[in-house]
Amino acid sequence: MTGWTRILCRLGVAAGAVLAFTASAKAADCSRQTHDGQNYVICQIGAQEEPRLRLWLDDATGRKLNGFSNLRSSLPAGETLVFAMNAGMFHRDYEPVGLYKSDAETRGHLVTQGSSGNFGLLPNGVFCAGGSAPYAVFETLDFAETQPDCRIATQSGPMLVIDGDLHPRFLVDSDSRYIRNGVGVSPDGETAWFAISERPVTFHEFGRLFRDGLGARNALYFDGSISRLYAPQMRRNDFGWPMGPIIGLVDEG
Repeated sequence: MTGWTRILCRLGVAAGAVLAFTASAKAADCSRQTHDGQNYVICQIGAQEEPRLRLWLDDATGRKLNGFSNLRSSLPAGETLVFAMNAGMFHRDYEPVGLYKSDAETRGHLVTQGSSGNFGLLPNGVFCAGGSAPYAVFETLDFAETQPDCRIATQSGPMLVIDGDLHPRFLVDSDSRYIRNGVGVSPDGETAWFAISERPVTFHEFGRLFRDGLGARNALYFDGSISRLYAPQMRRNDFGWPMGPIIGLVDEG
């Protein structure tokens, strides 16, 4: 392994995306976009695709998936993975730090108290799919109060955008830069944008992508150390450190 490849692996970019991909007829709408001089890959998922959006942690035997290769091989016959990314922070045993709900399965619990690290940088939030709107991002205390009925839900933090405002702790001149990924939702709840930076960015830059570049009034951070993307149409199959929760879109055709 070259020194450059080691750096790419630590940053979480597609150092190993050298596989031959076949695009699915129902591939996610992923594209490269630039905002304020920073480059991102953004995968747009529409309302009609919500039933095919999934959240995973274990395979059928109870073993943690930890990555896209294991996830792909664990899918039932007739399903193909067309998009995926890590979707929330996790403990050393890869169990989710906060709430994790995947259809009938619930793991962890909603964490409402602040703590150290990015997850506890309040306000944090919850991404919800399959509720009263196809997609929503809730601030955690709002989620606790309203108790929305989500088909899938994953808690992470911090919030990137809260009702149209950037998180109050984000600094314009911050020197903390990572490959970062997260999700934002359109104001009507009909579209979810899953984004990952192609180079290290600050929280402020990443939040502005969602608020100013995409028009999201609410957006949630997923991670900045374990940021991975699987997007065959972009020739991305990132590898690196094992992951906990993974969100993705399947083709059932």
